[in-house]
Amino acid sequence: MGINLNTDEAWMRYAFRLAQRAEQQGEVPVGAIVVKDDQCIAEGWNASIAMHDPTAHAEMVALRKAGLALENYRLCDATIYVTLEPCVMCMGAISHARIKRLVFGAFDPKRGAVCNALSLTDASFLNHRISWDGGVLEIECSELLRDFFRARR
Repeated sequence: MGINLNTDEAWMRYAFRLAQRAEQQGEVPVGAIVVKDDQCIAEGWNASIAMHDPTAHAEMVALRKAGLALENYRLCDATIYVTLEPCVMCMGAISHARIKRLVFGAFDPKRGAVCNALSLTDASFLNHRISWDGGVLEIECSELLRDFFRARR
């Protein structure tokens, strides 16, 4: 497939900085960016509390902005980078947007819908397949989430 790990790591570091911004705002620290033609076309971080919106996950915010930027809800040939394995809601949106590739940092054994709780990238009822890579900057992304929740307990 020709994955450039250095590029993936660089984009994930960008998403990680957005996750830190979410944390500064009291949100669960998850960040996401949409990249097309080696350009970041949209970014987002968790904003459910600030927006009073249960759908304002980092991925959803980034996908909405990307659709507006391209004036198209289909984001063909785009890659989404997110610091945490997406949930079922976000995977549904990623599929409907026709994202080509998903790259995430931390695995989510309880709610992850890529390869843990569900495997929606392989679901026969979806008519779009998404290639994916998990574990990019996994340690940093996992520690950010772990520290956030530890401080709240």
